[in-house]
Amino acid sequence: MRLPTLISLLGLTSPITASLQIVPGGTWTASNNEHLNAHGAGLIQHNNRYYLIGEDKSNGTVFQNINCYSSSDLVQWRFEGALLSQTPNGGDIGPNRIVERPKVIYNDKTGKFVMWLHIDNRDYSEAKVGVAVSDTVCGRYRYLRSFRPLGFESRDMGLFKDDDGGGGQGYLLTEDRRNGLRINRLTDDFLDLVPGSSVHRWNEKIESPALIKHQGRYYMFGSKLTGWDPNDNVYSHSTSLSGGWSSWQEFADDGSNTYHSQTTYILPYGPYNNNNNKSLMYMGDRWVSTNLQASTYIWLPLEITGTKPWLKNRPSGWVPNLDPATGTGSTSWAVAPASNTYPAASARLSGSARSVTCNKCASNRAAVGYIGGAENGSLTVSNIRSDAEPGVPTTIQIRYTNGDKNPRYAIVTVNGQQHRLAFQGTAGDVKASVLHVQLKKGSNNEIVVAGPGNGGWGPDVEGVVVPLL
Repeated sequence: MRLPTLISLLGLTSPITASLQIVPGGTWTASNNEHLNAHGAGLIQHNNRYYLIGEDKSNGTVFQNINCYSSSDLVQWRFEGALLSQTPNGGDIGPNRIVERPKVIYNDKTGKFVMWLHIDNRDYSEAKVGVAVSDTVCGRYRYLRSFRPLGFESRDMGLFKDDDGGGGQGYLLTEDRRNGLRINRLTDDFLDLVPGSSVHRWNEKIESPALIKHQGRYYMFGSKLTGWDPNDNVYSHSTSLSGGWSSWQEFADDGSNTYHSQTTYILPYGPYNNNNNKSLMYMGDRWVSTNLQASTYIWLPLEITGTKPWLKNRPSGWVPNLDPATGTGSTSWAVAPASNTYPAASARLSGSARSVTCNKCASNRAAVGYIGGAENGSLTVSNIRSDAEPGVPTTIQIRYTNGDKNPRYAIVTVNGQQHRLAFQGTAGDVKASVLHVQLKKGSNNEIVVAGPGNGGWGPDVEGVVVPLL
C-alpha cells in the first residue's frame, strides 16, 4: 500500500509531513549539533509549539542543567538553552547534587510557568521536591526552595493539570518509597501543596508517575522499582482522582520491559477529535546505566481501547501527523513508509575509509570504518531513490556503531547540503542517527558521510536507510 492511500484511510490531513519520523532509540541531533539531552523529561505545549524540558546527563548522574528544546512537529528539535544550571556555591542545585524529573505546568491565574523537580543528595536520602518559577516557558527559572511534600519522602515525581472545577487544578504526583505512590493537590498558584492528606495513595511501590485524562477517565502510568534497569511498566485507571482505582496492569508486551524503557511522560498531542480527545504518545527513557549520557528515548503512539491502554514497539520509526507551521494536525498517526537500505560496504570509499567486521550488522556482518582521520575517510552513496514530492521533508537513518563512551560526530552531506550529526555510544550494538532533509524526486540523490574535521573520527557506518516517501 502506498503511503498516500494509507494517509487517506487514517484520516491524516498533512501529507507534507508524511516522512518525518520518530525513530525510537535513535540518536536525535538537535539544532546545536548535539544529541537531544533532556532525560526524565516533561513536555508542555504553548503557542503552537511543544517544549521538551529535561535533565542534562552529559556529565552522568549529578546535576548540570535542566535543558529546554522546542518543536512544532515533535520530530525536529531546536535547542533553546538551559532553564536551571548548577550554582557554584552549593545549595540544592550546587555541585554533586541530584536534580531529576523536571516537569513544568502553566498557571492560568498568575501567568507563570512553574517547575517542580526531584531534589536529592548523592545517596538519595534527602528525598525532596523543589520548586522554580519563570515568566516564560523556556526562559531562566528562579529556584525557590525544596521540601518533603506533606512531610513524606519524594523521589520520582510528575505533574498533572486537570480540566475539572474551573479548568486548571494542579496536582503533584510523588513517589513515597516508604508508603507508596501519592497524588497531592497544589495550591492555586501551583507553588505549594494544599495542607492535609493526599488526594489518593497507592500502597504499591510505583515510580516515574505520569497521569492523563482520556474520555473522562484518569490513567496513571508508572514503573516498578528496579533502579536503572527496565521492567514491565504498569497503569491504573479510575473515574475519580480520589478513589476507585483499578489494580495495576501492564500496557506493553509482557516481558518486553516496556521495550527497554521507563515511563517519563504521556503526551496528548494534536487537535481534539469529535470525542474531545487528543492522540497520545508514550515517552520513555532507555537508560544506559554505565553511561547515562548515551541514554536514548522511546517515544511510541499509545492507544486506548475501552479502558485498556496498549503500546506496540515500532523500532524502525513512525509518523506523528503534525503540520510543522502550526503544530496541529489529525488525531491519527502512520506507520513508517517503505524504505530502501543502502549498505555502506557497497558505497564508494575514499581516504582511509575501509570495510571492517561488524558482527551485529545485518548487511554481511560488515560496516565501513576509519571515517575521518588525517586521511579524511568518507563514503558516498549515489543513485538514492525518493518518490517524495519537492518540499516534502524526509527522515533518513544512518545505521552505525560507536564503541566510545562519548559521542562521535560526522558531516553528512545530502545533495551538497552539509549537516553535522551526533552518534551516541552503542556499546557494540547497531543504532541509528537520524537526519531530516528534503530529497529530489527520482534516483539522483547522493549522501556522503565524512569525518567531523580536525582529524576526528566518525562512527562505523553499516548503511543508510531512506524512505521512498
